[in-house]
Amino acid sequence: MAKNLLIVESPAKAKTINKYLGKDFEVLASYGHVRDLVPKEGAVDPEHGFAMRYALIEKNEKHVEAIARAASKAEAIYLATDLDREGEAISWHISEILRERGLLEGRSVQRVVFSEITPRAIKDAVAKPRALAQDLVDAQQARRALDYLVGFNLSPVLWRKVQRGLSAGRVQSPALRMIVEREEEIEAFKTREYWSLDAQLAHAGVAFTARLSKLKGKKFEQFDITDAATAHAARAALLAAAGGALVVSEVVSKERKRRAAPPFTTSTLQQEAARKLGFATSRTMRVAQGLYEGVALGIEGNVGLISYMRTDSVSLSAEALGELREVIAREFGAHALPEKPNFYQNKSKNAQEAHEAIRPTSALRTPKSVAAFLNDDQRKLYELIWKRAVASQMIPATLNTVSVDLACGADNAFRASGTTVVDPGFLAVYEEGRDQKSDDDDEQGKLPALAAGARVPLADILAEQHFTEPPPRYSEASLVKTLEEYGIGRPSTYASIIQVLLAREYVLLDQRRFRPTDVGRAVGKFLSQHFTQYVDYDFTARLEDELDAIARGEEAWVPLLEKFWTPFKRLVDDKTESVERSEATGAREIGIDTVSGKPVSVRLGRYGPFAQIGRKEDGDTPRYASLRPGQSMHTIALADALELFKLPRVLGDSPQGEAVSVGIGRFGPFVKQGDTYASLGKEDDPYTIDLAHALALVQAKHEAAANRVIKDFGNGVQVLNGRYGPYITDGDKNARIPKEREPASLGAEECAALLAVAPFRPKRGAARKNTKAAPAKKAAAKKAVPAAAQAAPMRNRAASVKKTAARKTVTPQSTPRKATAAKTAITRRAPTKRASPSPGD
Repeated sequence: MAKNLLIVESPAKAKTINKYLGKDFEVLASYGHVRDLVPKEGAVDPEHGFAMRYALIEKNEKHVEAIARAASKAEAIYLATDLDREGEAISWHISEILRERGLLEGRSVQRVVFSEITPRAIKDAVAKPRALAQDLVDAQQARRALDYLVGFNLSPVLWRKVQRGLSAGRVQSPALRMIVEREEEIEAFKTREYWSLDAQLAHAGVAFTARLSKLKGKKFEQFDITDAATAHAARAALLAAAGGALVVSEVVSKERKRRAAPPFTTSTLQQEAARKLGFATSRTMRVAQGLYEGVALGIEGNVGLISYMRTDSVSLSAEALGELREVIAREFGAHALPEKPNFYQNKSKNAQEAHEAIRPTSALRTPKSVAAFLNDDQRKLYELIWKRAVASQMIPATLNTVSVDLACGADNAFRASGTTVVDPGFLAVYEEGRDQKSDDDDEQGKLPALAAGARVPLADILAEQHFTEPPPRYSEASLVKTLEEYGIGRPSTYASIIQVLLAREYVLLDQRRFRPTDVGRAVGKFLSQHFTQYVDYDFTARLEDELDAIARGEEAWVPLLEKFWTPFKRLVDDKTESVERSEATGAREIGIDTVSGKPVSVRLGRYGPFAQIGRKEDGDTPRYASLRPGQSMHTIALADALELFKLPRVLGDSPQGEAVSVGIGRFGPFVKQGDTYASLGKEDDPYTIDLAHALALVQAKHEAAANRVIKDFGNGVQVLNGRYGPYITDGDKNARIPKEREPASLGAEECAALLAVAPFRPKRGAARKNTKAAPAKKAAAKKAVPAAAQAAPMRNRAASVKKTAARKTVTPQSTPRKATAAKTAITRRAPTKRASPSPGD
């Protein structure tokens, strides 16, 4: 029997570590978080020192029970969850559960941390354990409490003022504001025309281009020429002044060094994986997690290939530096190695927790040597991490930049620039990607050798029209970079911030760029206008600073919550009463209907944005029409809005003399012929579909219905083709057809026999109807349910009746008070789309 129990977060990590520690250790996984705040009001109690009510997460209950059983037999317990704040908090929750069950008495409980899963790192960590870092736990609890207080108090305001089912998050809301403000910048942007003039030149057999830099004795600026006539007149004048050649007036050659980028942090890994590999942040973190926890490498077994992937640090251990330098000398030669290791400073505004950067656990494991054991995503990401780490310890690249000025007559000049690589240095391995074009992109490759006074034949001068472009929408890479620059969130939260915004449909990905939806814009604008402080970038960053101070033991967590809570709750109460819904949703009047003379407005409703003709307050019965996909209530023009009211549209008559029309219903656009309805395809447009295509859709519907009946026995029993294959039905019950039987060969008696043993499934709505018809039974059942279980969400009540778990009310003092005898339902994590505000947004 193992004397020691070591607890990690994931089963993959447990499998890898288990082989390193031998038979004296049993390694179990918690499968992530084991407890969370109960998902209902009162889980954080501001009236009683922000006491926090936790409950076991239902899906992980069996893993907690396995840990408890193993702990009861172990002599020592090692808590080896991840080395960040969240990992520290998970260790604390596990220890609290075991302490409440009396399983810590007489046993040593110690915390071990490691930044890589290798035999040396694991054994060193176990040999040098420490106590739980309560400051880190307090910082994580403060963060969780803040997220809960914002979610459970701000979300109901959005329900009332914008749309039901919405929610707001402490960190997601500033990120949403960022995306919405960029969209408004794009819409407000005024395009300007400008022209460039480029000389097409050739010297010593080498063709190159030079851009106009001086015109009529003055420096040529971007908007000096803004129309075609002026541009072509300037081109003609320059050609005349050149006389077939430009004269080199000055050649400037400058050698410069370019230093490698530092090894990856979480955010820079997410950015580069998005740029170079097209990975979403969530995909990057998922793949990195697998590389960290361990990959089977043939006879070596499971091996952790990279260091911990949630880090702000750009530093590397002495051992890692030594190995990287060894690889560089071997693979690229001693000349590629600097005299001393390269060291980097972190530029992140809120960098914390001085761990290592993301690196290969052994640089000797080249991407080529492990490629056969990795899937495609793992191979690509490992190669990216390995190359970045290796390049970070190589010599700078030496570049030679040449700028040549060429005179065009007495008062005009062109300039050409080119860069050549003298010594590639780190560029032989890796070059950092960029989100946007830089000045360097205008520099060409190698220019021909030119000397002052040389005449260079002029082939032509090209005049090109250009238009200024608005700032681009955020990509995943640029959004992560901006969040980091502002100090919003932590490296481990960037992926979840993006996933929440996408899951709630506050934003969409359009050509890999974030575009806010009308709902997202309404939420973003409402929060920016009425909860300005709480979506302010500096405020959010300062809050992160204060959480960092708690983690360092410099501040207490309860005073931080008190300082936040009082003004926040006062503002929530005020806005609940004072803000009109039309203002909150961004409703706007866009003109007058030329037919009725009534005002036309666009609004946000329960099912999305819509246009409206008329006003209820004027005594009208308004007409409504949903906006089409791709239309926005913030940009739609009056003419486009009026087009929406052309549905339903009569297309003509069918050959049978029935009217054929097209419209949009609850389930989308449809064609109607007589009593038959047929849905339009994804590619069909209800505003442009013609009669012939509409008739084809109806015909296809009739054929599908005809093909649906395989056999009809005339007594209500049929054999039908269904969505999941053939089946038997009598209208009340459905029966499966035995695999060995051909559906068309079934007889009436055999079908009756199969229906007789089939389970009865009530029709839709029947269960609800029966529930309403039996209030006495419902009341009796309710009395049988414990009071705490009655307060739980409906979806959890069945589990609550069967079993309950003792809940712990944690007080902010360093020594928690004794738990009461109260019970609470074991609660599962709230799903992304929920009918109540999220406590953790």
